[in-house]
Amino acid sequence: MTAMPDTTPQTSTLLHAPVIDWFGVHARDLPWRRPEAGPWGVMVSEFMLQQTPVSRVLPMYEQWLARWPRPADLAAEPPGEAVRAWGRLGYPRRALRLHAAATAITERHGGEVPDDHAKLLALPGVGEYTAAAVASFAYGRRHAVLDTNVRRVFARAVSGTQYPPNATTAAERRLARALLPEDEAVAARWAAATMELGALVCTARTPGCARCPIAGECAWLAAGSPEHDGPPRRGQTYAGTDRQVRGKLLAVLREAVAPVPQAALDAVWHEPVQRARALDGLVADGLVEPLADGLYRLPLT
Repeated sequence: MTAMPDTTPQTSTLLHAPVIDWFGVHARDLPWRRPEAGPWGVMVSEFMLQQTPVSRVLPMYEQWLARWPRPADLAAEPPGEAVRAWGRLGYPRRALRLHAAATAITERHGGEVPDDHAKLLALPGVGEYTAAAVASFAYGRRHAVLDTNVRRVFARAVSGTQYPPNATTAAERRLARALLPEDEAVAARWAAATMELGALVCTARTPGCARCPIAGECAWLAAGSPEHDGPPRRGQTYAGTDRQVRGKLLAVLREAVAPVPQAALDAVWHEPVQRARALDGLVADGLVEPLADGLYRLPLT
């Protein structure tokens, strides 16, 4: 295991200004970054952006906020409506978790997304990353926000490796905290800037090192851009997987206005064992509600 690089305040400062200045020029105009998005808009975007590219999220985000501009609006509807509106974003359990978070915000916090990291973390469906992201991006708080893009920037620029580990490590968290600017507002800007740098320049497959504002400070470039020599990176296969079958089953239920018979679900996938396993998984995850007489629907409670 690679030890965390030694970072000093001077090292951190050399990275802060170029990255933040670059962000000021090159940041995308995304709706959840606009002031009118508010904390709820930021939270919705963070749920949707998990493992999903911006291009797919944009139209769904706009539709979602138009229908449910406040947490209480979403909480007032059955969770199945959140699943229906999630469409083909994938990983639909996120819709249930967002609905649960909206319900808790409505019941515990008067309908306002809390600004405290601990209170955010206590919401159902909100993990360490989402709590830190909402506190930082919505409220300008000082937190290490570690998504895949940020982890890749830090791995290359500071640790000198092409890719971060497959799962976030304690060493990465310590490094992220060590790199945080002391000023709260600057730290929040740094969090957004490093994320954008990873998304637009320090990309996984074809990094644009010639356009990178910290290329001169990058440990990976200085080492000659060595190839990844760690554990194989996980690929994301989809065709033929249970995920694909689950998506097909949910698509039928999303389009239906009444409970769906078993036969309609059986028609979407040819392999009965895999189809049954996928349906059982949807029921176990709370995404599908079985009824009497072999009928199924999206959940009402």
